[in-house]
Amino acid sequence: MASSSQSSTEHKAAGDGATYDVIVIGAGPGGYVAAIRAAQLGLRTAVIERAHLGGICLNWGCIPTKALLRSAGILHDVREAEAFGIVIDAKPRIDIAAMVERSRQVSRELNTGVGFLLKKNGVDVIWGSAKLLGSGRIEVSPPSATGRPETPPPKDVLGAGTYKARNIIIATGARPRALPGLEPDGDRIWSYFEAMLPREVPRSLLIAGSGAIGIEFASFYRALGCEVTVVEVLDQILPAEDAEIAALARKAFEKAGIRIITGAKVAAVAKGKDAITATIEHGDGKREAITADRLISAVGVVGNVEGLGLEALGVKLERGHIVTDALSRADVKGIYAIGDVAGAPMLAHKAEHEGVICVEAIAGLKVEPLDRTRVPGCTYSHPQIASVGMTEAKAQASGRKLKIGRFPFRANGKALAMGAREGLVKTIFDAETGELIGAHMVGDEVTELIQGFVIAMQLEATEEDLMRTVFPHPTLSEMMGESVLDAYGHALHLPPSRPASGRPAPEK
Repeated sequence: MASSSQSSTEHKAAGDGATYDVIVIGAGPGGYVAAIRAAQLGLRTAVIERAHLGGICLNWGCIPTKALLRSAGILHDVREAEAFGIVIDAKPRIDIAAMVERSRQVSRELNTGVGFLLKKNGVDVIWGSAKLLGSGRIEVSPPSATGRPETPPPKDVLGAGTYKARNIIIATGARPRALPGLEPDGDRIWSYFEAMLPREVPRSLLIAGSGAIGIEFASFYRALGCEVTVVEVLDQILPAEDAEIAALARKAFEKAGIRIITGAKVAAVAKGKDAITATIEHGDGKREAITADRLISAVGVVGNVEGLGLEALGVKLERGHIVTDALSRADVKGIYAIGDVAGAPMLAHKAEHEGVICVEAIAGLKVEPLDRTRVPGCTYSHPQIASVGMTEAKAQASGRKLKIGRFPFRANGKALAMGAREGLVKTIFDAETGELIGAHMVGDEVTELIQGFVIAMQLEATEEDLMRTVFPHPTLSEMMGESVLDAYGHALHLPPSRPASGRPAPEK
């Protein structure tokens, strides 16, 4: 497979000096979507990419990790098959190489699809690394090799040279944060790149960080039989999630055999020939040593702002990301930033929507800024976690009077039929207005359910609207309706725990 630097030489300078209406730097989810939308609006558009179309999400994040987690999910189902009346005589065997290859194939297929979409929409692809020179000029140099397997660039791409654009959208994404002493070395200390390409399943694994990345890898490797320990500096795993949901998730992870240590940090790491030994410092000052085959550093990500020439142009940076307004405009005319490089929440779907809004504003369309409180978050572990809006703690801190509903998986017929008894759907309402201000879930397939509440929030639905909504039976989605009813004391499939309260039930 050709390296990026070799490929960029092959396609070099075919469009050097070209001028565009829009140039997008970075072809991740935000970047390629912004480029496609710009082309749809009749703007002459190019996208500059230095590694792989689809960015980290498609090639090294969202997509391949979900492929690996799907393999782990099938393994879990095989092990539980007897409970469903299916006897499998042979013990399942793990072929980690085949799992990894399947995940890479899924990414390659989608990578090719992105190139196809860009070409069909008339977007020029420029292969290389970009640097802003001012006055709308961008210098593109051949990309250096990253040390990771690369997807070959699409055919007929442009290469190194100087290009000009009236509008420049920076969509360079983010990379794993490296804390001192926890810098990935590709051997004993892994980032998520190495964790997706194991040559063998480690016998033991220590994970620093319990955000979505850390928890997903903990779930995957534990399903493969690895001894997993997760260390989190805060008192709660999944710190962005509702505390009640995070506590239920922790209980499930620990039941699966994952050891979780909160309120602690990895203070030091000693590398041996066959293992690493980490010194864990607890909040009370006590220390313990944990030895593991590998350590995954999952302590967050930081925006890719280096090498772009931003400081020389006076583009404002803050805590590793570009500062933008509600329409993704930086404080230098003609420069925009979307996605991870523009700050939290660092999610692919947020980047895509920012890209569309940004381009439509450039084209002069009337747009509504993205409401980041309505951006859902999903963790694809077993069990899954999904949420949108305020947590209970944040809602209480806002000073509102609340109505909170809960409905457990064990009271839902479809969940019982699936063998998915553990889980919870939780809804939070403003007691005075009936506005849905938060929804939080843990359990099987909740990442597919959460969008129902996202739509409800986007349409500013009240509890009355949701109570009038018909949920099909038997489905997991019925729990969403029951959680709403429970918030107002009207749950039909739970024993009464309190008298009906708040606004009256809708008239029939």
